[in-house]
Amino acid sequence: MKGNIPSRKKQLIPPSSDLEEYLAHYNRHVELPLHYEDLTQYESSLPLLDQNGEDTLWETVYYGEYDRQAIFLALTQIYSLLKTDGDTDVIKHLTVARIDFCTFGNTKPFRIRIINRLNDNYDHFYIKKADASRIYGLELEDLLSPNRVIFLIDGDTLIEEHVAGIPGDDFMKEHLETSTFNQIRIAKEFIKFNERCFVRLLGDMRSYNYVVDITPDIEGSQYRLRAIDFDQQSYEGRKSFYLPQYFKENNPIIFMGIQHMRPKTVTQYQLEERSLIAARVKTSPIRFRTLFQVMIKDRLSSDEKVAQLKEELSYHHKTNTFDHCQTMGDIVLANIKLLLAKDFKQSIMI
Repeated sequence: MKGNIPSRKKQLIPPSSDLEEYLAHYNRHVELPLHYEDLTQYESSLPLLDQNGEDTLWETVYYGEYDRQAIFLALTQIYSLLKTDGDTDVIKHLTVARIDFCTFGNTKPFRIRIINRLNDNYDHFYIKKADASRIYGLELEDLLSPNRVIFLIDGDTLIEEHVAGIPGDDFMKEHLETSTFNQIRIAKEFIKFNERCFVRLLGDMRSYNYVVDITPDIEGSQYRLRAIDFDQQSYEGRKSFYLPQYFKENNPIIFMGIQHMRPKTVTQYQLEERSLIAARVKTSPIRFRTLFQVMIKDRLSSDEKVAQLKEELSYHHKTNTFDHCQTMGDIVLANIKLLLAKDFKQSIMI
């Protein structure tokens, strides 16, 4: 099997007018006091190191005195749009503690660290280049997963809230040596996460592209895996790219699942997750239908990748359901309908 790496760096796809209209209708579109390009005018930068002195691949950027005051004010206003629907009373005690820039991501994000001067509590949000694939990924996460996602867009600028959790790679290094009971819960959640990604065709979920949210419970802990990178929403042509189980970075959890899970249990969790996704679709049928009316018209990948994914999904599912699909949006919708059908029997993946 070909390695699960993107075929080449993905090109940004500007949101179409239909997508922008959809986002405006569902209150995702706002007029921002600052845009992505404004943040690129920094004067200097320094590598950002972690607590162990290792390079994080982020840079902390610095602006001139005059620009900094205007930028910091605009950033606190954007934070109020994210958190309080623009209520500016909340920003009186807020300031920008740091602005970091990531050079290796597709959307080249800026990460804004906001701090409350009254109690030194801090939060983050991100400013990125708007990309249609990522926007569809965020919308599908909000509609089909147990997680709510807050983001805003204005032209070529995308604002995203911070998703709290332990990065998957760090989690595997530090938190897998736990009780058998917790290991079973972790394996269960990975199966459900794997299923969510495959149903809506979210790709590239290797360990550093999702976080693990841990909630202490009466006995042991509860775990939830949350995607944080949506650039590879239905872009690649390889079916395996949409199954987190096939990334070697996830092997520690995979091997733990093999140790603790029987095939019947895996199937049970897959069916449970599909039932939950189906319930979410039923609670937002108009929004779901409207989103795909827009998505199926968008060109989100090359004709070659569309043809490859159609062929591989047809072979995997043993069906001709995908024969009519012309776009990635068509494929995602067909895959969701197929996997949520009550009489559909899927082969065990783990």
